[in-house]
Amino acid sequence: MIVSTTLLFGCGDIFTHDVPRLGTAGHYTEARQQFLKGTGGNMEKAIADLSDIVREDPTYKDSLTLLGRAYYNQGTYETSRQMLQRALRVNKEDEVAWLTLGMAQLRLGEDQKGIETLQGAITLVSKVSKPGYRGYAEWDSKGIVRSYISRSVVEIRKGLDAKPSLLRTCEALLLRMDDEEHFQKMAAPQTRRQDYQR
Repeated sequence: MIVSTTLLFGCGDIFTHDVPRLGTAGHYTEARQQFLKGTGGNMEKAIADLSDIVREDPTYKDSLTLLGRAYYNQGTYETSRQMLQRALRVNKEDEVAWLTLGMAQLRLGEDQKGIETLQGAITLVSKVSKPGYRGYAEWDSKGIVRSYISRSVVEIRKGLDAKPSLLRTCEALLLRMDDEEHFQKMAAPQTRRQDYQR
């Protein structure tokens, strides 16, 4: 008992920090975690991890999309657009890549293109954002993501006059999707276990 206690205290705060992961899957998981941290995510870390992955295998999961999003979050819109266009060559049905590309186009002043891209992106997001999305049977059970999809549709219908509001709403939609994924990974399994034990 004394030995195990000594070992625990000797480890300091190792249990409170992120544990570095190895390999492509580990770097991908670390990078994805930065998006699930919301505004507290470290985009420089995400870019470093994702750049390594993309150099080795540009088709690995949605690493190009995440890299495009990380550049968008940093305000590097031209690089973001380039990464997202590459992502869409890999997977033309990637709703998150389309959504982020449309926002990058608006930020770069390609207003008409951006509106058209966002119209298609919101349609795609609306179709896929339902139970089972990303493997989560209870995806968006509270309807929060769905409400942001509806808000985005309203803003798109206003056209370019609502450009600042449209950008804020679409950015918020992506954040809500990240929040929902984080909830599904962390809280939802715990809730299901508690319900099962009752």
